[in-house]
Amino acid sequence: MKQGFAGIGLDNPKTNTNVGGILRLAKNYDAKFVAISGRRYSRQAADTMKSYRHIPIFHHLDSLHDIIPYDCIPVAVDLVANATSLPNFTHPKRAFYIFGAEDATLGKRILDWCDARVYIPTDRCMNLAVTVGIVLYDRMVKRELSVALTKANVLEKIVDCAQVLDEQNIPGTGRFMVIPARTH
Repeated sequence: MKQGFAGIGLDNPKTNTNVGGILRLAKNYDAKFVAISGRRYSRQAADTMKSYRHIPIFHHLDSLHDIIPYDCIPVAVDLVANATSLPNFTHPKRAFYIFGAEDATLGKRILDWCDARVYIPTDRCMNLAVTVGIVLYDRMVKRELSVALTKANVLEKIVDCAQVLDEQNIPGTGRFMVIPARTH
C-alpha cells in the first residue's frame, strides 16, 4: 500500500473550463483534495465527472497557506528561479502542489512559504490543466517505479513486464531480464 497523498492548490484560476479539467484530473490521479483561492471560479459543466461528489473542494479561499495539511510539503509549480526540473524532482510523500493562474505567476506571497519549487521544462507557458495533469502523472509514475522488489512481489513484477511486452506486440522469443546483484 502506498503511503502519502497529494493535494492541489490553484491560486486565483482564471477559467472555469481549466478548473473543471483539473477536477477530473484530481479524481483520475487520486488527489485527496483541491483548494482554490480567489473569487474567479464558479462550478460549471467542464467537471463532467462531478468530482466534487468524490473529493473535497475548498473554494473562494483567501489564502492557500491556511489550508496546508499537517506535515505536508507545499510545492510551487511555476517557471521561477531555483526551481527543480520535473524530470529531476523527487515528489514528497505528502505534497500540496500550488499552481498559478493562467494569466499570472506565483508571486512572493506564495513562493515564500513553499518548501519546494518545480517547473516543467518547455519553451513556452502551458495550459493550467495540462500542467496539473503532467505533474500528477509524473508523481504517479515515479511512485509506481519506486516500489521495492521483495521476495513476495518479484514474480508479480516479472509477470507485469511480460504483460507490457505482450501488449506492445513484442515477440515472445528472445526476451530476457537482467536482475542486478546485491551490492551491500
